[in-house]
Amino acid sequence: MEAAEAARIAFRVHRVLEPLHSMSYFAPETEEYLVAAGLRPGRMCYFAGRSAAFGAVGPGVVAATFYNFNLEIVARHIPRAWTLATPERILAARFEAADVTLRRLLGDELIASAELAEAAELAREAAAGCAPEGRPLYAAHADLEWPVEPHLVLWHAVTLLREFRGDGHIAVLVDSGLSGLAALITHTATGKGFLAATAKLSRGWSDEQWDAEVDNLRAQGILGEELEFTEKGAAQRAGIEDLTNQAATAPWRHIGAEKAERLHDLGRQLSGAAVASGAFPGGVFASPRA
Repeated sequence: MEAAEAARIAFRVHRVLEPLHSMSYFAPETEEYLVAAGLRPGRMCYFAGRSAAFGAVGPGVVAATFYNFNLEIVARHIPRAWTLATPERILAARFEAADVTLRRLLGDELIASAELAEAAELAREAAAGCAPEGRPLYAAHADLEWPVEPHLVLWHAVTLLREFRGDGHIAVLVDSGLSGLAALITHTATGKGFLAATAKLSRGWSDEQWDAEVDNLRAQGILGEELEFTEKGAAQRAGIEDLTNQAATAPWRHIGAEKAERLHDLGRQLSGAAVASGAFPGGVFASPRA
Protein backbone atom coordinates (compact mmCIF):
# COMPACT_ATOMS: atom_id res chain seq x y z
CA MET A 1 0.00 0.00 0.00
CA GLU A 2 1.49 3.34 -1.06
CA ALA A 3 1.94 6.03 1.59
CA ALA A 4 -0.62 8.44 0.10
CA GLU A 5 -3.24 5.70 -0.21
CA ALA A 6 -2.60 4.50 3.34
CA ALA A 7 -3.00 8.05 4.69
CA ARG A 8 -6.23 8.51 2.73
CA ILE A 9 -7.65 5.28 4.11
CA ALA A 10 -6.57 6.21 7.65
CA PHE A 11 -8.56 9.45 7.44
CA ARG A 12 -11.64 7.93 5.81
CA VAL A 13 -11.98 5.06 8.27
CA HIS A 14 -11.30 7.34 11.24
CA ARG A 15 -14.13 9.66 10.26
CA VAL A 16 -16.76 6.91 10.19
CA LEU A 17 -15.55 5.04 13.28
CA GLU A 18 -14.96 8.04 15.54
CA PRO A 19 -18.65 8.59 16.42
CA LEU A 20 -18.85 5.06 17.81
CA HIS A 21 -16.36 6.08 20.49
CA SER A 22 -17.10 9.79 20.94
CA MET A 23 -20.79 9.18 21.53
CA SER A 24 -19.66 8.12 25.02
CA TYR A 25 -18.76 11.71 25.91
CA PHE A 26 -22.28 12.92 25.14
CA ALA A 27 -24.36 9.98 26.36
CA PRO A 28 -26.17 10.57 29.67
CA GLU A 29 -25.47 6.94 30.59
CA THR A 30 -21.74 7.67 30.85
CA GLU A 31 -22.14 10.23 33.61
CA GLU A 32 -24.89 8.17 35.23
CA TYR A 33 -22.71 5.07 35.59
CA LEU A 34 -19.56 6.97 36.57
CA VAL A 35 -21.42 8.95 39.22
CA ALA A 36 -22.90 5.70 40.51
CA ALA A 37 -19.32 4.43 40.79
CA GLY A 38 -18.52 7.37 43.07
CA LEU A 39 -17.37 10.24 40.86
CA ARG A 40 -18.79 13.76 40.83
CA PRO A 41 -20.83 14.89 37.82
CA GLY A 42 -19.23 16.96 35.10
CA ARG A 43 -15.59 17.17 34.06
CA MET A 44 -14.43 14.68 36.67
CA CYS A 45 -16.27 11.93 34.80
CA TYR A 46 -14.49 12.80 31.56
CA PHE A 47 -11.01 13.19 33.02
CA ALA A 48 -11.19 10.10 35.24
CA GLY A 49 -13.14 7.96 32.77
CA ARG A 50 -10.70 8.46 29.93
CA SER A 51 -7.51 8.32 32.01
CA ALA A 52 -8.43 5.48 34.39
CA ALA A 53 -6.55 3.01 32.20
CA PHE A 54 -3.33 4.69 33.41
CA GLY A 55 -4.16 3.93 37.04
CA ALA A 56 -4.20 6.61 39.76
CA VAL A 57 -2.03 9.16 37.94
CA GLY A 58 -1.65 12.83 38.75
CA PRO A 59 -3.09 15.79 36.84
CA GLY A 60 0.09 16.32 34.84
CA VAL A 61 -0.25 12.99 33.05
CA VAL A 62 -3.87 13.69 32.18
CA ALA A 63 -3.17 17.22 30.92
CA ALA A 64 -0.16 16.01 28.93
CA THR A 65 -1.97 13.19 27.17
CA PHE A 66 -5.25 15.06 26.63
CA TYR A 67 -3.13 18.04 25.49
CA ASN A 68 -5.54 20.94 25.03
CA PHE A 69 -6.94 21.22 28.57
CA ASN A 70 -5.68 23.75 31.09
CA LEU A 71 -3.72 21.90 33.77
CA GLU A 72 -5.49 23.99 36.42
CA ILE A 73 -8.91 22.63 35.44
CA VAL A 74 -7.62 19.06 35.38
CA ALA A 75 -6.09 19.48 38.85
CA ARG A 76 -9.49 20.37 40.31
CA HIS A 77 -10.62 16.80 39.63
CA ILE A 78 -7.48 14.65 39.45
CA PRO A 79 -6.23 13.05 41.72
CA ARG A 80 -9.36 13.61 43.86
CA ALA A 81 -11.30 11.29 41.57
CA TRP A 82 -9.18 8.32 42.68
CA THR A 83 -10.20 8.91 46.31
CA LEU A 84 -13.85 8.53 45.30
CA ALA A 85 -13.58 5.50 43.02
CA THR A 86 -10.73 3.22 42.06
CA PRO A 87 -9.53 3.24 38.44
CA GLU A 88 -10.70 -0.37 38.15
CA ARG A 89 -14.25 0.54 39.22
CA ILE A 90 -14.27 3.51 36.86
CA LEU A 91 -13.19 1.37 33.93
CA ALA A 92 -15.89 -1.17 34.70
CA ALA A 93 -18.49 1.61 34.85
CA ARG A 94 -17.25 3.01 31.55
CA PHE A 95 -17.78 -0.32 29.80
CA GLU A 96 -21.19 -0.71 31.46
CA ALA A 97 -22.19 2.71 30.17
CA ALA A 98 -20.93 1.91 26.66
CA ASP A 99 -22.98 -1.29 26.69
CA VAL A 100 -26.21 0.47 27.65
CA THR A 101 -25.58 3.41 25.31
CA LEU A 102 -24.86 1.29 22.26
CA ARG A 103 -27.92 -0.85 22.91
CA ARG A 104 -30.06 2.30 23.10
CA LEU A 105 -28.59 3.93 20.00
CA LEU A 106 -28.32 0.89 17.73
CA GLY A 107 -31.27 -1.21 18.88
CA ASP A 108 -31.53 -4.95 19.35
CA GLU A 109 -31.50 -5.80 15.66
CA LEU A 110 -28.21 -4.05 14.86
CA ILE A 111 -26.59 -5.16 18.13
CA ALA A 112 -27.26 -8.79 17.19
CA SER A 113 -26.47 -8.35 13.49
CA ALA A 114 -23.83 -10.14 11.47
CA GLU A 115 -22.69 -6.73 10.22
CA LEU A 116 -21.84 -5.50 13.71
CA ALA A 117 -20.04 -8.75 14.52
CA GLU A 118 -18.03 -8.42 11.31
CA ALA A 119 -17.16 -4.80 12.08
CA ALA A 120 -16.00 -5.81 15.56
CA GLU A 121 -13.77 -8.54 14.14
CA LEU A 122 -12.25 -6.22 11.54
CA ALA A 123 -11.70 -3.38 14.01
CA ARG A 124 -10.03 -5.75 16.47
CA GLU A 125 -7.78 -7.07 13.71
CA ALA A 126 -6.86 -3.50 12.74
CA ALA A 127 -6.09 -2.61 16.34
CA ALA A 128 -3.66 -5.53 16.45
CA GLY A 129 -1.56 -3.60 13.95
CA CYS A 130 -0.96 -0.73 16.39
CA ALA A 131 2.31 -0.51 18.32
CA PRO A 132 2.60 1.13 21.77
CA GLU A 133 5.84 3.06 21.29
CA GLY A 134 5.19 6.76 21.89
CA ARG A 135 1.43 6.17 22.19
CA PRO A 136 0.58 6.44 25.90
CA LEU A 137 -3.22 6.61 25.75
CA TYR A 138 -3.36 3.81 23.23
CA ALA A 139 -0.93 1.69 25.25
CA ALA A 140 -2.86 2.17 28.49
CA HIS A 141 -6.12 1.04 26.93
CA ALA A 142 -4.44 -1.77 25.00
CA ASP A 143 -3.38 -3.28 28.32
CA LEU A 144 -7.03 -3.76 29.31
CA GLU A 145 -8.75 -7.10 28.84
CA TRP A 146 -10.94 -7.41 25.77
CA PRO A 147 -14.69 -7.60 26.40
CA VAL A 148 -16.65 -10.54 25.02
CA GLU A 149 -19.82 -9.18 23.43
CA PRO A 150 -19.33 -8.00 19.84
CA HIS A 151 -20.67 -4.47 20.33
CA LEU A 152 -18.25 -3.93 23.22
CA VAL A 153 -15.40 -5.50 21.25
CA LEU A 154 -16.17 -2.96 18.55
CA TRP A 155 -16.30 -0.08 21.03
CA HIS A 156 -13.00 -1.08 22.63
CA ALA A 157 -11.31 -1.58 19.26
CA VAL A 158 -12.50 1.82 18.05
CA THR A 159 -11.23 3.33 21.32
CA LEU A 160 -7.80 1.82 20.68
CA LEU A 161 -7.74 3.04 17.08
CA ARG A 162 -8.76 6.60 17.95
CA GLU A 163 -6.35 6.88 20.89
CA PHE A 164 -3.57 5.52 18.68
CA ARG A 165 -4.37 8.18 16.10
CA GLY A 166 -4.73 10.85 18.79
CA ASP A 167 -1.35 10.07 20.33
CA GLY A 168 0.20 10.46 16.89
CA HIS A 169 -1.65 13.74 16.40
CA ILE A 170 -0.20 15.10 19.63
CA ALA A 171 3.30 14.11 18.55
CA VAL A 172 2.77 16.07 15.34
CA LEU A 173 1.48 19.09 17.28
CA VAL A 174 4.50 19.03 19.58
CA ASP A 175 6.83 18.84 16.57
CA SER A 176 5.01 21.79 14.98
CA GLY A 177 5.66 23.92 18.07
CA LEU A 178 1.99 24.37 18.92
CA SER A 179 1.11 24.19 22.61
CA GLY A 180 -2.16 22.65 23.70
CA LEU A 181 -3.84 26.06 23.82
CA ALA A 182 -2.38 27.11 20.46
CA ALA A 183 -3.55 23.85 18.92
CA LEU A 184 -7.05 24.48 20.27
CA ILE A 185 -7.14 28.03 18.92
CA THR A 186 -5.97 26.99 15.46
CA HIS A 187 -8.51 24.16 15.52
CA THR A 188 -11.30 26.70 16.05
CA ALA A 189 -9.84 28.80 13.21
CA THR A 190 -10.52 25.95 10.77
CA GLY A 191 -14.24 26.45 11.30
CA LYS A 192 -14.61 22.69 11.75
CA GLY A 193 -14.21 22.50 15.52
CA PHE A 194 -15.53 24.31 18.56
CA LEU A 195 -16.53 27.94 18.61
CA ALA A 196 -14.03 29.96 20.65
CA ALA A 197 -16.42 30.49 23.58
CA THR A 198 -17.18 26.77 23.81
CA ALA A 199 -13.51 25.83 23.49
CA LYS A 200 -12.49 28.18 26.29
CA LEU A 201 -15.24 27.00 28.60
CA SER A 202 -14.84 23.27 28.00
CA ARG A 203 -11.04 23.30 28.15
CA GLY A 204 -10.74 25.67 31.11
CA TRP A 205 -8.93 28.61 29.52
CA SER A 206 -9.59 32.18 30.64
CA ASP A 207 -10.21 35.05 28.22
CA GLU A 208 -6.84 36.48 29.21
CA GLN A 209 -4.98 33.23 28.50
CA TRP A 210 -6.80 32.78 25.21
CA ASP A 211 -6.19 36.35 24.04
CA ALA A 212 -2.50 36.21 24.98
CA GLU A 213 -2.02 33.06 22.89
CA VAL A 214 -3.96 34.59 19.98
CA ASP A 215 -1.54 37.55 20.10
CA ASN A 216 1.35 35.09 20.10
CA LEU A 217 -0.03 33.27 17.05
CA ARG A 218 -0.47 36.58 15.27
CA ALA A 219 3.10 37.54 16.09
CA GLN A 220 4.26 34.24 14.59
CA GLY A 221 2.34 34.98 11.40
CA ILE A 222 -0.04 32.06 11.88
CA LEU A 223 -3.27 34.04 12.42
CA GLY A 224 -4.42 37.36 10.99
CA GLU A 225 -6.24 40.22 12.69
CA GLU A 226 -9.67 38.62 12.18
CA LEU A 227 -8.44 35.27 13.55
CA GLU A 228 -8.24 33.90 10.03
CA PHE A 229 -5.35 31.72 8.94
CA THR A 230 -2.51 33.41 7.14
CA GLU A 231 -0.92 31.55 4.24
CA LYS A 232 1.70 30.29 6.69
CA GLY A 233 -0.93 29.22 9.22
CA ALA A 234 -3.07 27.43 6.63
CA ALA A 235 -0.04 25.54 5.36
CA GLN A 236 0.95 24.59 8.90
CA ARG A 237 -2.49 23.25 9.75
CA ALA A 238 -2.75 21.32 6.49
CA GLY A 239 0.66 19.83 7.18
CA ILE A 240 -0.44 18.78 10.67
CA GLU A 241 -3.46 16.96 9.29
CA ASP A 242 -1.40 15.25 6.59
CA LEU A 243 1.23 14.08 9.09
CA THR A 244 -1.48 12.91 11.50
CA ASN A 245 -2.95 10.74 8.77
CA GLN A 246 0.48 9.38 7.88
CA ALA A 247 1.17 8.53 11.53
CA ALA A 248 -2.15 6.63 11.74
CA THR A 249 -1.60 4.20 8.87
CA ALA A 250 -0.25 1.18 10.79
CA PRO A 251 -3.59 -0.55 11.51
CA TRP A 252 -4.77 -0.11 7.92
CA ARG A 253 -1.54 -1.39 6.43
CA HIS A 254 -1.96 -4.34 8.80
CA ILE A 255 -5.37 -5.39 7.48
CA GLY A 256 -4.99 -4.11 3.93
CA ALA A 257 -7.11 -1.86 1.73
CA GLU A 258 -9.93 -4.34 1.05
CA LYS A 259 -10.68 -5.04 4.72
CA ALA A 260 -10.24 -1.38 5.59
CA GLU A 261 -12.80 -0.44 2.94
CA ARG A 262 -15.20 -3.05 4.28
CA LEU A 263 -14.79 -1.69 7.82
CA HIS A 264 -15.36 1.82 6.48
CA ASP A 265 -18.67 0.77 4.95
CA LEU A 266 -19.80 -1.09 8.06
CA GLY A 267 -18.67 1.75 10.32
CA ARG A 268 -20.56 4.30 8.24
CA GLN A 269 -23.74 2.23 8.61
CA LEU A 270 -23.36 1.81 12.37
CA SER A 271 -22.29 5.40 13.05
CA GLY A 272 -25.13 6.68 10.89
CA ALA A 273 -27.59 4.69 12.97
CA ALA A 274 -26.11 6.02 16.22
CA VAL A 275 -26.19 9.63 15.02
CA ALA A 276 -29.75 9.23 13.73
CA SER A 277 -30.75 7.96 17.18
CA GLY A 278 -29.50 11.15 18.82
CA ALA A 279 -25.94 10.25 19.82
CA PHE A 280 -24.86 13.91 19.72
CA PRO A 281 -26.61 17.11 20.83
CA GLY A 282 -28.58 18.56 17.98
CA GLY A 283 -27.46 15.66 15.82
CA VAL A 284 -24.08 17.33 15.37
CA PHE A 285 -20.94 15.24 15.70
CA ALA A 286 -17.99 16.99 17.33
CA SER A 287 -14.65 15.42 18.18
CA PRO A 288 -12.97 16.27 21.50
CA ARG A 289 -9.58 16.31 19.76
CA ALA A 290 -7.91 19.52 18.56
